[in-house]
Amino acid sequence: MTTAPRTTAPRFGVNYTPTAGWFHHWLDFDLDAVRADLDSIAALGLDHVRVFPLWPLFQPNRTLIRPRAVEQLVALVDAAGERGLDVAVDGLQGHLSSFDFEPAWIRTWHRRNMFTDPDVLDGQAAYLRTLAAALAERPNFLGMTVGNEVNQFSGEPHPDPHRATPEQAGAWLRRMVDACERGAPGRLHLHASYDAAWYLDGHPFTPWHSARIGAATAVHSWVFNGTAQRYGARSTASDQHAAYLVELSKAWAGDPHRPVWLQEVGAPAPHITADDAARFTGATVAAVLDCPDLWGVTWWCSHDVDRSLADFPELEYSLGLLTNDRRVKPAGERLAEAVAAARADWRAPAPRRTAVVVAAGDEVTAPDRSVCGPGGAVFETFMRLAADGARPTAVLAERAGDASHLAARGITELVHPDELRRPSLPLAQSPNGVR
Repeated sequence: MTTAPRTTAPRFGVNYTPTAGWFHHWLDFDLDAVRADLDSIAALGLDHVRVFPLWPLFQPNRTLIRPRAVEQLVALVDAAGERGLDVAVDGLQGHLSSFDFEPAWIRTWHRRNMFTDPDVLDGQAAYLRTLAAALAERPNFLGMTVGNEVNQFSGEPHPDPHRATPEQAGAWLRRMVDACERGAPGRLHLHASYDAAWYLDGHPFTPWHSARIGAATAVHSWVFNGTAQRYGARSTASDQHAAYLVELSKAWAGDPHRPVWLQEVGAPAPHITADDAARFTGATVAAVLDCPDLWGVTWWCSHDVDRSLADFPELEYSLGLLTNDRRVKPAGERLAEAVAAARADWRAPAPRRTAVVVAAGDEVTAPDRSVCGPGGAVFETFMRLAADGARPTAVLAERAGDASHLAARGITELVHPDELRRPSLPLAQSPNGVR
């Protein structure tokens, strides 16, 4: 199926991190506290939130999906709707902010592979279908994401991975997305991987999976992945990293106008300093708004993690657009300004006519996808073009000679990475300076 080009302004939202108890708030669910948090989010002018049930709390036994937990999720969605906020729900948490949340029925004495065991798959599918069905009649329910970066469980560097092949990962994703669709037909159901799917050779979750399975492609952009360290916080590479992932994903998409959701992006300290967070936020949003067919931008995250909670990586405590007591931070102010400006004067971006050719090996498994990561030839060619003021996108080498594919995407110029041997502008310098 081919979708029409997007002509309306993208959606703007935030990943909701509760101020009271972080995602452990489901244990002591306080709807009044949730309402206050949602009020502070709505005041920024945002239109949606992404929320995270904790899988072990909602499904503590393979055949027990707690009705009270589902009721709490529905109450949260209703409270958001009262404030004009739509809600996307992630199911299998899975992994959040360096912590893993696996139910006891797939661990230790009950160890079973979460991607391949038939009983586990039955349980997961029932859980996702149940959550989706509970929300199917809510008009502000956007849809389900299978889970948050669940691909990190499938291989290194996870300390105890659930091994899977690319074929098994693809089969698992299709079954899980189908379960969401069965629960709530026609909503925006998809899956989301951290950037190993795009950058790490041999990783079982592949770019093909992200760009072909589900109703949209989700990308998660974090410059602590080597981008900020290699090129600098104020570099073209850091400012354009989110836009790069959006455009890179299109190389694998079968639909030339498949929507792409920048589902996570944030300003992580110390790679992005507190003094630079607002500038980085504005630069990132400006870059991605120049990407055709962008479904939306969902910032990570709404509120800072309470420092009374222990053992988080330091950067997790300061990623919020608002403080833990709901005061707006400079990055939150900058995002609110960018959202208001985009809605007031929205014009759909023109096609990106210059495409970097991506030779990552077999297009389904992408065995050489590290060429796309920081330091790789595709990454650096894209950033050199962007630094010179071009608006690059990406195309697979397998499709570089397909005239109909290029025409459908508006591509008129191909650039092979070996053609740009020297940058005309150092990648450590942003061409537009401070925004």
